Amino acid sequence: MLANLPIRKIIHVDMDAFYASVEQMDNPKLKGLPIAVGGGGKRGVISAASYEARKFGVKSAMSGTLAVKLCPELIFVRPNYERYSEISKRIRDIFFDYTDLVEPLSLDEAYLDVTHNKKGNPSASLIAQEIRDRIFNDIGLTASAGISINKFIAKVASDYNKPNGQKTVNPEEVLEFLEQLDIRKFYGVGKVTAEKMYQKGIFTGADLKQKSLEYLDNNFGKSGRYYYYIVRGIHNSEVKPDRIRKSLAAERTFSENLSSEVFMLEKLDHIAQEVSKRLHKSNVAGKTITLKIKYSDFTLQTRSKTLPYFISDKSVILETAKDLLYQEKLNNSVRLLGISLSNLNTEDQKKSPEKKSVSVQLKFGF
Repeated sequence: MLANLPIRKIIHVDMDAFYASVEQMDNPKLKGLPIAVGGGGKRGVISAASYEARKFGVKSAMSGTLAVKLCPELIFVRPNYERYSEISKRIRDIFFDYTDLVEPLSLDEAYLDVTHNKKGNPSASLIAQEIRDRIFNDIGLTASAGISINKFIAKVASDYNKPNGQKTVNPEEVLEFLEQLDIRKFYGVGKVTAEKMYQKGIFTGADLKQKSLEYLDNNFGKSGRYYYYIVRGIHNSEVKPDRIRKSLAAERTFSENLSSEVFMLEKLDHIAQEVSKRLHKSNVAGKTITLKIKYSDFTLQTRSKTLPYFISDKSVILETAKDLLYQEKLNNSVRLLGISLSNLNTEDQKKSPEKKSVSVQLKFGF
């Protein structure tokens, strides 16, 4: 089946514990120590954890309180997103030395299509190694990489030899690689779905491959078709260098629950300022303002308003957020507030015409 599909040379580069590694690089005293970026205070949530901290079970999205219980020696570091963005841009500049087909997923990871690359190097594996060497020598950070025929397999492979390693899945190895893979390692299969698959006797790619398209559709809805094809190595999504931002947001979790709207307005002022700053930095504006409210019982509520014109100014964002706050009575005390802008003017930009897929022979120098 693979022989009839477009085969590309795709690299997925994933920085190792990016935020934490930047902090350790900038402050050598933190090297070798368990650190967490963010997560300070009673309500703080961790953005990233160093590998020294991960050994204790500390991970991103975990509360700082739980993290300290797991690792009493944990050191909390305030995040510096401007610094992370600066380093991320330097890393992407390295990517562009090899190909213009770069699709960032976040500050710390990206897909690269090197089927036809600027270096004329036929080996995607050697290109990945060279990129990782340059990131280490020029910037001082380590990265991991996955190399294969499509984005899905490359992303799965990048996690295979982390940290500071890479994994190539050659075209003729794809089916065996996927069949032996634990279902939890499949990108797009979350914790809940993995548990559901376990209950149905699906533990590996080979087990998943035994299930018919009809069975997967009936049991996993719209995702069923995705699972059916990826386990067969079929994922035709191209690397899209012109990914268009659809929203931009900022939010704050408070150390103490807020019950007074007066205090909430003060917090909204800071959040609106941050959203406006990010909009101007990205040179975008939006029409739809959404207020996010998370209550003390962890229930979530959103309230939105669409304006007839694009905005990026803090004062307009703040006034609209205030209107949304007073739109109806709050259900409980509040632990988190957020503001997002969507319906951005980037959505009006014309997308670049898609490049045609390139069909090649199976063995061609990975």
